[in-house]
Amino acid sequence: MFSQGQLIFAAIFFVSFVIAISYSYRKDILVHQRIYKGSYKIVIGFIVFILLLFVIKIFLKH
Repeated sequence: MFSQGQLIFAAIFFVSFVIAISYSYRKDILVHQRIYKGSYKIVIGFIVFILLLFVIKIFLKH
């Protein structure tokens, strides 16, 4: 399906992408902590909302 060269390129690209993302995140971690303080509450709210939608869907099905 894929040639050996394509697989090697994909592997190298994936590894370098993960390294670049990790480096960028570590570099900006102090900025993230200051600007996005309390953002976990919004994530929890989204998760609760989605779970609530699933619960409503299950109860309305019966």
